[in-house]
Amino acid sequence: MTDTATQPSPSDEHPVPAEEHAHPSEWRYIQIAIALAIVTAAEVTVYYLSLAKLAMVVILLVMAVVKFSLVAAFFMHLRFDSRLFRRVFITGIALAITVYTIVLLSFGVFLTNRHVTPHVNVPSPTASQ
Repeated sequence: MTDTATQPSPSDEHPVPAEEHAHPSEWRYIQIAIALAIVTAAEVTVYYLSLAKLAMVVILLVMAVVKFSLVAAFFMHLRFDSRLFRRVFITGIALAITVYTIVLLSFGVFLTNRHVTPHVNVPSPTASQ
C-alpha cells in the first residue's frame, strides 16, 4: 500500500516569485555594520562638541534617520520586500520624528535662553560688616 498523501503534487508546491532578488553577501552585512558603527561614533562626537542646541538636535536626528534606514533596508530586508512594507516604515519614522520634535518643543529644547541661573540667597558682602 502506497501513501500518496505524503508526496506533494506539482499543484501543492508554492509558486516561486518571478522577481527573486539576491540578498547581500556576508561581506556586505559587515560593511553595513561598520557604517553603523561609524555613524554611532559620529553621534557621540557631535554630542561632545560645543554646538548650538538646534544644530546638535538636527544633526543627531539626521544621523538617526540614516541609521534607521540602513537597519530597515538591509537587516530587516525591506530593500527586497514589497513597497507596502517600505511605506509603513517610512510612515513610522516620519511619525517618530514628528512626535520627537513636538516633545522637544514642549520641553523648550530649541529656546536659546534656557540657561537660567538658580536663585540663591547669598548674603551681600556689605551686610556682614
